[in-house]
Amino acid sequence: MAVVITTSPGFGKHGRVPDLIADRGWEFIRCTDTTKADGGVSAEIARADALVVGLVPVTAETLAAGENLKLVVKHGVGVDNIDIAACTAAGVPVCNTPAANADAVAELAVGLMFSMARFVPQGHISVTSGGWNRQIGTQLGGKTLGIVGLGNIGKRLAKLALGLGMKVVATDKFPDQAFAEEHGISFLALEELLAASDYVSLHVFGGADNASLIDEKTLSLMKPDARLINLARGDVVDLNAVAKALENDRLGGVAIDAYRSEPPDISHPVFRHPRAIFTPHSGADTREALENVGLMVIESLDAVFAGNTPPYCINAKELGLR
Repeated sequence: MAVVITTSPGFGKHGRVPDLIADRGWEFIRCTDTTKADGGVSAEIARADALVVGLVPVTAETLAAGENLKLVVKHGVGVDNIDIAACTAAGVPVCNTPAANADAVAELAVGLMFSMARFVPQGHISVTSGGWNRQIGTQLGGKTLGIVGLGNIGKRLAKLALGLGMKVVATDKFPDQAFAEEHGISFLALEELLAASDYVSLHVFGGADNASLIDEKTLSLMKPDARLINLARGDVVDLNAVAKALENDRLGGVAIDAYRSEPPDISHPVFRHPRAIFTPHSGADTREALENVGLMVIESLDAVFAGNTPPYCINAKELGLR
């Protein structure tokens, strides 16, 4: 019987996924104890055949202890918390679930744009506290959305924004020129995008390459009334710089879904600013997306346990699987 452990609180709970796991007869273990830094992985990893990863890091030490591991698969897209080089050295395939939650994240980005444009959180607080503070907002139509990272999520967001009558510009390390030409999207350097945009939405991976991509210098390039959305990773944005920009009226608003540490330290001044909106890393949290992600994880698990090359394998070439 295969032993599957997971550090993802959402894996195995949505749609058809629980029944599919039960049908396969795996020993399924949740390592989601929030009182432990690793969720409890260290107590179970030695006998695990597969590790389904949430936000807990997968390190070389994890791989060394997991001597029976046949697969590491991310319950999601971003793999910046997985030491892929260590997995490759250990001969362990690493998979993720590309595009499975793209619609969910893109739709939340649109929702956050509307929330900032029309002061939705502030209006809610005003009414429920007995007030009647009607604020004059702005419409999204005719505004420019800058998408930093035009991958699966960024492309879905672009289509939604274009449908609202917005102009879309983008920056990407590997620009898809065909998609951009088809939809009338201009690729700009990051600095140009920040200067041109009324809304900036971040959809890049975390890690050293994008650490503090949005900092005091890059924020200074944005329009004073522009709004920033971070649905990527917490380390992409310097919160100190964001708080300072908001306080000095050099940023119109910010919406944040991802944090350097989770839950975040809410003593930081940015959490007290009235033009800041926060969500609990819930960009992918729809029933549909969670089922899609779970089904793709099971697809990879099935393949590996059958002795086949798993789909969506990130290090397949390095392992000589393709």
